[in-house]
Amino acid sequence: MWTTSYLLAGLALLLAWPVPVWLSRSAWTARSPFASLVLWQAIALAGGLSMIGSMLIWGLEPLGDNLLAAVGSFWQLLLGRTANTLDPVHVFALSAALLLGAHLVFTLLLTAVRVGRQRTRHRRLLALLGDPSPARPGTVVVQHDIPVAYCLPGFNGSVTVLSRGLLETLDEAGLQAVVAHERAHLDQRHDVLVLAFASWHQALPWLPTSKLAQSAVQELIEMLADDAALKEVPREVLLRSLVSVAAASGGLDPASDAEPDRAREAGAPTGGGSGGSVEAARAASGVPAPGLSSRRLKRLLHAADPLPRASLAGLLAASALLIGVPTALLVAPGLLG
Repeated sequence: MWTTSYLLAGLALLLAWPVPVWLSRSAWTARSPFASLVLWQAIALAGGLSMIGSMLIWGLEPLGDNLLAAVGSFWQLLLGRTANTLDPVHVFALSAALLLGAHLVFTLLLTAVRVGRQRTRHRRLLALLGDPSPARPGTVVVQHDIPVAYCLPGFNGSVTVLSRGLLETLDEAGLQAVVAHERAHLDQRHDVLVLAFASWHQALPWLPTSKLAQSAVQELIEMLADDAALKEVPREVLLRSLVSVAAASGGLDPASDAEPDRAREAGAPTGGGSGGSVEAARAASGVPAPGLSSRRLKRLLHAADPLPRASLAGLLAASALLIGVPTALLVAPGLLG
């Protein structure tokens, strides 16, 4: 099983640094946010499987010729029914694999519980301080001067939160654009993706690519929400509305000043604003504040051509292969010996 262990370790190293760095710097991801998100998920899952699997197989190597046989021998060892033993090096590798797997699962559960409590607490505050919008079902209006909009997911019903400042700043078309964008997050369950990658970053904060992945995924789900909103409102309306909200809440990326004239032509302000209270409201809801990045702004200013079907199929196939290879190496008895 040495060959399998080395292959998994090599794959884990590739997926821990060069591959995520390359993907985070690739411009084509904006042309297909969906395929890019699938690839990011495959990288995270395959990286975890490879990292844990390589140590697991290395630790169990003296007990069998393949993983299934080694697991059976290990169980017999625990029950004291075999004379086989493990030296300290293999015990360390096996312990590291089990501890890392338990750490990742525990961090995911802990993050889910914490975010769930934050959302429950925020929902109670909205019940006291917010007023349901009679014109928009599932929408709550809070008395806040800064234009802000965010979504609050929940298993017992999701809600879109709008501020009074937003209602006073945007016209009806602009409000429709913002609401469509936020509800796309709810309909496509982007909160689940955010939760998974936030958990990964918290579990492995020493791994630089976990932060890269979290930032990239956040930007990609915003692009997906933009695409969903564009099915309901014209591009100029969505651009004007998003830039207005981002500028007023301090979420406009300074790098987006690369094309300020086009933003002004769309009727959107390009100045900054005080966004501390807005960020606090989003943090209380458990929904991160994405801001309006330069890549996202350029994508709204210039509609990008979608990836060709062949490229899209290749990305999805690569994602499936990334997950399939470590899984096959782990579960297929004697695949490589």
